[in-house]
Amino acid sequence: MLNDFKKFILRGNVVDLAVAVVIGAAFNSVVQSLVKDFITPLITGVSKKGSLVQGQFTVDHRFIFNYGDFLNTLISFVIVAAVVFFFVVQPINKLNELAARRKGTEEPTTKKCPECLSEISKKATRCAFCASKLKAA
Repeated sequence: MLNDFKKFILRGNVVDLAVAVVIGAAFNSVVQSLVKDFITPLITGVSKKGSLVQGQFTVDHRFIFNYGDFLNTLISFVIVAAVVFFFVVQPINKLNELAARRKGTEEPTTKKCPECLSEISKKATRCAFCASKLKAA
């Protein structure tokens, strides 16, 4: 049982996933700090309304809604989504597009027999299905 667990843990995709989670968490911390320490002060400096983080409104003197913290989280989400889109999704789409183009430019290795319309090798001089004589390639 311990050997099976060891094989499972040391499989490539499990290790890759663990690394991705750790890097993602570290990246999230960096983005949160960027928003909290740089972007929020810039927004509050331009808007001249004071601190964006402490932005709130009350309804019926009982319900307090803190929209400032929500805006910080929303800005962080947009930054993370943009980074993932531009640095992960877009390059992978380009690579898939290039791979698809390469597959499309390969010359076919088969042709159709003019007599029976079966798929045969392009180099064949006689059809394997109907035995008709073919022109040399």
